[in-house]
This record gives sequence, C-alpha cells and structure tokens, in this order.
Amino acid sequence: QVQLVESGGGLVQAGGSLRLSCAASGRILSINAMGWHRQAPGKQRELVASISSGGSTNYADSVKGRFTISRDNAKNTMYLQMNSLKPEDTAVYYCNADRLIYYTGTEVYARDYWGQGTQVTVSS
Repeated sequence: QVQLVESGGGLVQAGGSLRLSCAASGRILSINAMGWHRQAPGKQRELVASISSGGSTNYADSVKGRFTISRDNAKNTMYLQMNSLKPEDTAVYYCNADRLIYYTGTEVYARDYWGQGTQVTVSS
C-alpha cells in the first residue's frame, strides 16, 4: 500500500544544516500539496513549509530564509533543506501528502497521508 517515509533527521550543532527527505511509495497517480510539520515536546504540531504540485511554496515566519522546501514529482519525493539551525528547531518533523491519489486493482482512491516522523535535535 501507500506509505510516506521520512529520513535525514539527526543531531546537529546550532548553525549547522540538515536535509530531510520524504518518499512516497505505492501505486501513486498524483499528489496535490505536500508539507513538512513539526512538533516539539509540550507544543502543538505546526506547519513548517508546504509546496503545491506546481511548485508554489509557503513557509512559517520562523523558518523563512533558513529552510527551503522542494519536491521531485517524478520520484514522489519531497525535501526540506534546513540551514542555520537553531535549538528552537528541535522537534519531530513529519511529512504530509494532501490528496494523494492511488489505485488498487481497478479502484482509484484519494486521501491524506502522514509519515512516521523523524527527530531533529539542535544543540546549543
């Protein structure tokens, strides 16, 4: 079946960089928008960045100028390049696929999907 798998998280010092990847696999026909969200301990999940199927992007104010979201539609993969990381960026990062259209046999379905999350820890 369809699944989203994140990778690239880890431990980095403040000022460092990480690149997250989110790969969607399965019998996928198309994906509408995709996004990265994060959740720090004791806080609500928040949108970090999103990208439409056409490449239009949107960023949270807290990451503008430091993070870059991109996607490869041919590979059903999304990326988040994170530069100048700060301790406050520490969180579990989740990827999301909005209205992912897939098929099984002769049936076509559309639903939203979430990845399992990847931990990003920025030390001061």
